[in-house]
Order: sequence, then structure tokens, then C-alpha cells
Amino acid sequence: MEKKNLDWQNLGFGYMVTDYRYVSNYKDGKWDEGKITSDANITLNECAGIFQYAQCCFEGLKAYTTEDGKIVCFRPDLNAQRMADSARRLEMPVFPEDRFVKAVEEVVKANEAWVPPFGSGATLYIRPFMIATNPVIGVKPADEYQFRILVTPVGPYFKGGAKPITIKVSDFDRAAPHGTGNIKAGLNYAMSLHPIVKAHEEGFAENLYLDPATRTKVEETGGANMIFITKDGTVVTPKSDSILPSITRRSIMYVCEHILGMKVEHREVLFSEVKDFAECGLCGTAAVISPVGKIYDHGEEICFPSGMEEMGPQMKKIYETLTGIQQGKLEAPEGWIKVISE
Repeated sequence: MEKKNLDWQNLGFGYMVTDYRYVSNYKDGKWDEGKITSDANITLNECAGIFQYAQCCFEGLKAYTTEDGKIVCFRPDLNAQRMADSARRLEMPVFPEDRFVKAVEEVVKANEAWVPPFGSGATLYIRPFMIATNPVIGVKPADEYQFRILVTPVGPYFKGGAKPITIKVSDFDRAAPHGTGNIKAGLNYAMSLHPIVKAHEEGFAENLYLDPATRTKVEETGGANMIFITKDGTVVTPKSDSILPSITRRSIMYVCEHILGMKVEHREVLFSEVKDFAECGLCGTAAVISPVGKIYDHGEEICFPSGMEEMGPQMKKIYETLTGIQQGKLEAPEGWIKVISE
């Protein structure tokens, strides 16, 4: 299929309307068969549940062109599982996991002309989401829902290399104890908008959230899990019931332990020990790993030995291994790569 005439090398990280999207509706206790559509718009009643009580969950993953010309997705089955968990927590109907993966495949195939070529640094971002659609005025779950998948080509998260960022310790809480921090609900991100605007106004790239109960433990940022490297080369990621279970973070931990032979620890991380780590980063779908050079804590700075000029050596090794697997340069663990098109 002939590719769209885009400047693939200079795409930003934003939304561009593509040709097709997937849609399925839930009514009378069941999902319809679903379809690919060219209509990018949604028409809803003013009292729809999504507007009144924020019943919304979503996912994010990417399609890549590999070095040998295949179009693939990275671990979409885990996105399906996580969206099912989100739906259950929000009293929304689960979109079947096998149908989720099949729908991803269908919508990527339909938009094959929008999948950026290998080597461009760009990817096709895939956004599955579910919303409550029927009118609801009493506080209760809706009865009807819509599941959709949109796709849009995006450029690399970083332009000109992964320069370390500076983040700040937030005075706000991202999630409540026993709340919804461990699911991918739209309301979690709404809560983070005011803090991230303030952080940007103050010159910081992101917020570091501490645990809401004691404010002594590291949780995550507004949109990514944290990852640390100790001075002896151990990979450490924070563990908490109110952290989103990042697919990238779980993949990184597997790569570190089983491919790179590094020691890994997924545990509670006290903020007081952060100053002793050698490297720090954020991990997520958008950038895989965003290196952190400095954390600002109410007038005090924690500066990591890896510095502010480039990604630390251990983080770089992890980043290159995981992106090599995603792009088909390195052999992937079984089941990690879903081939969409040969």
C-alpha cells in the first residue's frame, strides 16, 4: 500500500485525523459485532454518562514498521487485560480481550498507509477507549457504552535525542489510597492537569507524586512509571496499589532480568533513598524511557550522577534493547510482537 505523503521525519506528537477507526456499541447487555468506520465524530445526548459521571477508560499502544518491513504491535494483549481491569473497576462492561486485539489489528490494517516507515523515528499511535453513552442523571453506572479505537501517526517523543529532564515533587496527590490510581481512567488524568500546568509554568517537565497516605514513598509521575538504577547496577521500580501497572515498565523489568542479566527489584521506594540512586527515568509508551537528571524538592535539588547531558549508561542500554525488540532488530520474547502485516 502506498504511504501517505507526509513529512515523516518531522511529525509532532499530536492528533492527526486518519482514514478509519473501529467502533462497537454495548446495548441490552451485549456488544454488537463492531465495524471499521470513516466517521471520526461521535454524537451523544447532553446527559450521556461520560459527561455526567466521567465513566471513561482508555489505553495507549503503538504500531511500528520493523527493519524487515513488517507492521507490528507491541504486547497488545496486555493492553486488553489492563483495559478489562479498568472497565471492571468503573462498572463498565468488559470489551472481550480477544476482540480487543483483533480490533487493533483491523484498524491498523485499515490505516496501513498511515504507519510511518522504518527509520523515520515515527510510529502509529493507537488509542482504544470506552465511554458511557446513554443519558444518566442519577448517580449510577450507565446502561450503554461505546468502545472505539482511533489511530494517529506521531513523531518521536524527543526531538534530537533523549536529553535528561528536571521534575519536581508535587504538593498534590495523583490518586487516593484504595482509589483508581491502578487503572487507566480518564478521571486520573483530569486530576493531574492542574499540577502539570503549574509544573510547566515553573519550568519543570513533570511532577513526581508521593504516596497519598504518608507522602514518604515514590509513586509515579502524571503519565509514567518511575525507574531507578542503583550504584551497583540494580534496577528498581516503585511498588504501590495506586500506581498504574505500566506495560513498558513490566517489559523493562523482564528485559533487564532475563536478557541483560541485571538484578531487578519491584518494591516500595522511600523518597529518602532517591538521592542515593545513580540513574533515574520515567518509562511509558510515548518515549519508552525519559531520563531524569534532576528532581526539585521544595528548594532542594537531587542531582543524579548520570547528569543533565545524556541518558545514563545503564538506562541507555535498557532503552536500546527494548526499542531494538520493538523495531525487530533484536529477537523478541515469545508472544511480545503481534504481526499485523507482513
